[in-house]
Amino acid sequence: MAECLIVGAGGAVGAVLRYLIGLIPLNPENGFPIKTFLINVAGCFVIGLVAALAARASLNPRITLFLKVGICGGFTTFSSFALETEQLMAKGAVWMAVSYVAASVLCGILAVFAAQKLL
Repeated sequence: MAECLIVGAGGAVGAVLRYLIGLIPLNPENGFPIKTFLINVAGCFVIGLVAALAARASLNPRITLFLKVGICGGFTTFSSFALETEQLMAKGAVWMAVSYVAASVLCGILAVFAAQKLL
């Protein structure tokens, strides 16, 4: 039961951070979903750091749970990523949608690797 509360508290922090970033008036004219892209890549970087710290510094499992599942899970958003990809395709911006998917996956994985190499 305590683990559920820990994840819930972290999720609330992550969701509020994501919401606040969503308020930044950044709307590129080409329609590229830059805020979701940056949120997801940043979340990948943070989860990479947390995983590396947990492995190397023997972080308390509850702190790891709070950070990885709670904050990172509440902060990043696969559902928005999927919806925005579909919306780009529906508008006929198929090449941008494909670029968005490729860049999101590649940059997300690279962010995890980069974070883990820092430690």
